[in-house]
Amino acid sequence: MFQVRIHGRGGQGVVTAAELLSAAAFAGGLWSQAFPSFGSERTGAPVVAYCRIDDHEIRTREPVVEPDALIVQDVTLIHQVDLFAGLKPEGYVLMNSGRSFEELGLGDLVLRLPRDHMLNVPATELALKHTGRPVPNAVLLGGLAAVSGVVPLDAVRDAITQRFTGSVAEANVAAAQEAYDFVKNEEGVLAHASPD
Repeated sequence: MFQVRIHGRGGQGVVTAAELLSAAAFAGGLWSQAFPSFGSERTGAPVVAYCRIDDHEIRTREPVVEPDALIVQDVTLIHQVDLFAGLKPEGYVLMNSGRSFEELGLGDLVLRLPRDHMLNVPATELALKHTGRPVPNAVLLGGLAAVSGVVPLDAVRDAITQRFTGSVAEANVAAAQEAYDFVKNEEGVLAHASPD
């Protein structure tokens, strides 16, 4: 089972990201589930959403405590929430930032995880460029498709176009595609990970 935990703030599309990832996996013939966990339900409040993907039925409904992948949509949560709790030793980390892990105060994480499993993607900037809104969710799903391969980019595109229509769908697909290309060109990994 591949488990994903997504951290962000209300209004950033955290819940939608989990739902889109689940829909993408389901469209690819896998079993999936997505659900949120809210504190205070207001814009700007911390939000966590979960997604599980497997090749057989998923019976558990508990929060994801040992994620295979962690998506952080808002780096201001780094020192407010224990984001990396339970992250598996071979886990993936996608951060919405143009700064390095060291610049974010996460040098210890760099030493713990495989270098090619950690990346920073300037997701808010890419979202603004394509959609005109600072909502990084679709962008980071494109990055996850590239770095983990758990779902193909085509499935992410399909999930976006089923959820949204017209120019909103097109803009989000373009944003996800640019993030995918960013990661595949190793800019997200090599330019923002620590040197050997």
